[in-house]
Amino acid sequence: MDKLDIIIIGGGPIGIACGLEAQKEGLSYLILEKGPIVNSLFNYPSNMQFFSSSEKLEIDEIPFISKEAKPKRNEALEYYRRIVTSNKLRIHLFETVKGVTKDGDHFSVTTDKTVYRTTKVIVATGFYDLPNPLNVPGEELAKVSHYYKDPHFYASQKLAVVGASNSAIDAALECWRKGSEVSLIIRGPEVGQRVKYWVRPDIINRIEEGSIKAYYNATVKEIRKDTILIDTPDGEVVLENDFVLALTGYMPNFEFLEKMGITFSDDEKRLPTYNPKTMETNISGLYLAGVICGGMETHKWFIENSRIHAKIIIGHVTETSANEIDS
Repeated sequence: MDKLDIIIIGGGPIGIACGLEAQKEGLSYLILEKGPIVNSLFNYPSNMQFFSSSEKLEIDEIPFISKEAKPKRNEALEYYRRIVTSNKLRIHLFETVKGVTKDGDHFSVTTDKTVYRTTKVIVATGFYDLPNPLNVPGEELAKVSHYYKDPHFYASQKLAVVGASNSAIDAALECWRKGSEVSLIIRGPEVGQRVKYWVRPDIINRIEEGSIKAYYNATVKEIRKDTILIDTPDGEVVLENDFVLALTGYMPNFEFLEKMGITFSDDEKRLPTYNPKTMETNISGLYLAGVICGGMETHKWFIENSRIHAKIIIGHVTETSANEIDS
């Protein structure tokens, strides 16, 4: 294959937006996605409803029509899939990028299938692939999962949900409504303040009425075959347990970025280095787009406020290319 203008790593909404912008500018590009179209969204819980309204999830001003103001997962999958297929975007699915190296004025992008040469690289990989571990004995047991899909699986089971964010609260409520005996283990003193405003009162009411047992200021100490040991302000508590959903958040693949040569802030936020005016990293020609820009601050960037990255990046790429031709 001849050298491309741009390789876009990640076929989520922001990667797709970058592809649309590149296509409009007549640039040769390729989107590489290790799973299906919008892989992260595909792996969201089956019944998930977005916090954002449908118009805030739109890319390239293509209308997103949903049954309710805030769309469901399946509606988003349909929307982004149709954008890819109707615009005939160049995308390779189920192809995993293993590494990116720069040699002179071009990059080599190595995947599990081949090696591509390109002038520019956009990394839009998100953060949903690496869960934050509990780092406790028993976390490797088959009954423990860092991902939640469908409440039916946990019906009539004793379920411990670890976390206080949207994913944990949604799972606790859905599983309780399908007949699970739910215990909610929360590290802080209350349900997370960023929980969806129409969901937070629901979980608080279920806790107050005793339908869901919540342990505040609590941490998991050990997960055993039939029980889970937690540390609470009142001492250690042993709960009978069939399954554990450790929904404690996710993180970007920092190792993948570091191997490219991207630098980070040295604090716990681990913010990657990039110019917010161009989205270019400390490596010339290598750009970041989407939620990955927030490092460990995974609540900072969403589809609605990072979709603009596509226009910023492609605008800088075309401007840079024009300047190179003039010189």
